[in-house]
Amino acid sequence: MGMWGRRGRGVVAAGIAVMLIAGCSGGGEGAKGAAGESSAAPPPPKPVTLTLALNNGAADVSPGLPVIATAADGKLTEVKLTNPEGKVVEGKMNPESTQWTNTEPLGYAKTYKLVATATGEDGKPQTKESSFTTVKPRTLTYVSTNPQDGTTIGVGQPLAFYFDEPVADKVAAEKMLEITTEPKVEGAFYWFNKKEVHWRPEKFWKPGTKITMHIKVYGKHVGDGIYGQEDRTITTTVGDEVIYEADGQTHQVNVKVNGQVVRTMPTSMGNAANTTPTGTYVLMEKHDRMIMDSTTYGLALENGGYKTPVSWAYRMSNSGIFFHQAEWSIGDQGRRNVSHGCLNLSPENAKWVFDTSKQGDVVVVTNSGGPPLEPWDGFGDWQVPWNQWVQGNR
Repeated sequence: MGMWGRRGRGVVAAGIAVMLIAGCSGGGEGAKGAAGESSAAPPPPKPVTLTLALNNGAADVSPGLPVIATAADGKLTEVKLTNPEGKVVEGKMNPESTQWTNTEPLGYAKTYKLVATATGEDGKPQTKESSFTTVKPRTLTYVSTNPQDGTTIGVGQPLAFYFDEPVADKVAAEKMLEITTEPKVEGAFYWFNKKEVHWRPEKFWKPGTKITMHIKVYGKHVGDGIYGQEDRTITTTVGDEVIYEADGQTHQVNVKVNGQVVRTMPTSMGNAANTTPTGTYVLMEKHDRMIMDSTTYGLALENGGYKTPVSWAYRMSNSGIFFHQAEWSIGDQGRRNVSHGCLNLSPENAKWVFDTSKQGDVVVVTNSGGPPLEPWDGFGDWQVPWNQWVQGNR
């Protein structure tokens, strides 16, 4: 109301000034005309226009969609959003009291009621209400990750996202996975199957890079009636660059930390019947004690398989390639390849790898006589050429 009062006073004051000037000069006719024009009534104050973003009766509303009430030519005086139990859903008003938005997420398959009251510049209140129902998913999908939150990773670690339901709309799903890095790094998604997608840069990460993975799936549809279960934020940091260069011809492993060779270790790789695949591996997980069991990889004991307890084992692939301690092959390490595919090391060297390495460190195997490492075997991501990777394999 105050705004209109100020305009009115301004018009009246101008009218008086004109009349005084006209009286001094004696020009009566001119004075009437001027006074008549300047005393025109201001436009009347407007009634409020109250808008609710969701129409009454709206159905299949995404619970991730903001619920908004807006007032034009006035201010909101009360907004209440309630769930089916009558509990008020938290929200926030902007400083001008012209827009209200919920701050608490909605639930799936629930009916909500929004009631908003606003007062216009004319001083008259107006109330609107809307009842709407959120979507009912066929099922929900949870997204887990590797690496996990708070970890330090090696320069070869891809960012892996695992949906626990098959994703029909892969393009939509990618938009729900937001990766930010410091410093900024360009990267791309690549799908290994309907549930698993990885993101990586063209080249290895730079040490010190800070990575944040924002999983923004809640309330969003990934196809076939499947919606996201929970939003999450995962942070991880890239540590020192550690690259193991393992040569099947020289039978040596050179360990480079930030480009400098810090250790050289004799090794024995896979024998002629069990050649070690060549290519770029990424260290995955470690076990201080484990049973190397060929039957888990499809090789029965009667066909030359094995069940062997080992120490200081660091997994390089899902198909069973490890760095591990093998005191029984120390005489062959540095001389010939006699293992079932793993990289045998002395107990001392295996313990050093176990203690020194981290998930995401890189092992490059050359000259082993084996086939190329499959991209889907563990984190064989670097086996996919970049120009193929960026196409996404959707």
